[in-house]
Amino acid sequence: MNNHIDPLQCIIPPHMLKNIAEKGSDAQKRAALASLSASARIREQRTAFIRAMVIKVPAAIGVKHRSVYTANNGTYLPGVLMRDEGAPPSADVAVNEAYDGSGATYDLYMDIYQRNSLDGNGLRLNSTVHYDKNYDNAFWNGQQMVYGDGDGQLFNRFTISIDVIGHELTHGVTQYTSNLDYNNQPGALNESFSDIFGSLVKQRKLGQTADQADWLIGAELLTMNVRGVALRSMKAPGTAYNDPVLGKDPQPAHMKDYVTTLEDNGGVHINSGIPNHAFYVMAVEMGGFAWEKAGRIWYVAARDKFNSGTNFQSAANLTHQAAGELYGAGSLEQMAVAKGWSEVGITVGAQPEPQPQPQPNGCLAASIAALRALFGGK
Repeated sequence: MNNHIDPLQCIIPPHMLKNIAEKGSDAQKRAALASLSASARIREQRTAFIRAMVIKVPAAIGVKHRSVYTANNGTYLPGVLMRDEGAPPSADVAVNEAYDGSGATYDLYMDIYQRNSLDGNGLRLNSTVHYDKNYDNAFWNGQQMVYGDGDGQLFNRFTISIDVIGHELTHGVTQYTSNLDYNNQPGALNESFSDIFGSLVKQRKLGQTADQADWLIGAELLTMNVRGVALRSMKAPGTAYNDPVLGKDPQPAHMKDYVTTLEDNGGVHINSGIPNHAFYVMAVEMGGFAWEKAGRIWYVAARDKFNSGTNFQSAANLTHQAAGELYGAGSLEQMAVAKGWSEVGITVGAQPEPQPQPQPNGCLAASIAALRALFGGK
């Protein structure tokens, strides 16, 4: 793993926050700006916190170590301990959701892929809930999870969707494996990998086959005030929401609609719809439980073959290679991988083209820049 400090990787993307600032009520605009200010503080805390973490306690294989804290609507991390591993449920639903969601994510990686926590070495799964007031986001900060309560108007509490928990914790897996650069196609793959395994956490928890799953990310997160069903749809990118405040889901499902932009680190939350849809097609083609074969192919490829600069074409070639190694050349599984990529306009085996690599600034800086521009630089 590289030791540089990555940008914050938030579940709510900059384009959505920008739309809130342009079209939301005064209260919604204030909540968006307050959330960004809170994120700036936690970014500074994160840098100091990671640099101070020099001692690791070895953990037994297959033994979870979860701790859930509350910030009590303040900004100090990790906060007050509310539930430790093995303790009975709390009276606080957010505490229990964070505890159960991190456990389900750990179980997927351990039971199915024999990975001992996010780092492969039993990393403790620490979470803080009730961060700040009306905080509209959740993210993995490089060492722990942080969840806001949402503003109650557009977003519910951020522990409510187990796939959001799985998504953000999977950023930790990426951090300790390929460490995909958080910009352009590598950044979109970073986000897609988190969407894929966040969805697999939910599907496994519900016992759903690929055909039964809804393939939505954050279906419970949007309030009844929002015209939409989720933050993203892997089955049908671009259809998750169409709301007067949040705007219309901008995700493409095919390379012909790839969005070239300087915002959101080259559209990492937008163009992730392309590999998301490729995975969905693969999983449905393979049938059964998506975490068993399709998920294993992507996990092995990301763990053993991806690197920080892997782009869509490279990912296509490497997942196809992994499928052949796991299930045999010309197998149904390998053909399903080829079909998935073909459905989004990528042919396996083609030569990857060089990709631009601007300096990443993460969802935080991109969002602040967009909102400050809207508010006259204030």
